[in-house]
Amino acid sequence: MSPELVLELSRQAVKVTLLVSLPILGIGLVVGILVSLFQAATQIQEMTLTFVPKIVSIFVGLLLLLPWIMHQLMGFTLEILGNLPRYIR
Repeated sequence: MSPELVLELSRQAVKVTLLVSLPILGIGLVVGILVSLFQAATQIQEMTLTFVPKIVSIFVGLLLLLPWIMHQLMGFTLEILGNLPRYIR
């Protein structure tokens, strides 16, 4: 396995990881900002108010995005397994 091949595989793995995780992290970020704005406007400083909406929204986002995430991960895995003879040389 050449160093260029290892770098290419690493680049693809990082790309797929970011592609899969960014939508979920984005949902958490948007909900966190909205809850923070609500807390700043109402002067309510309750810890569960920040935690519960983010967890619920992330779980809903995962449920909605799970087919797409699985498609991305399966595509990457099939590409790796399909090129396995090339990697062994």
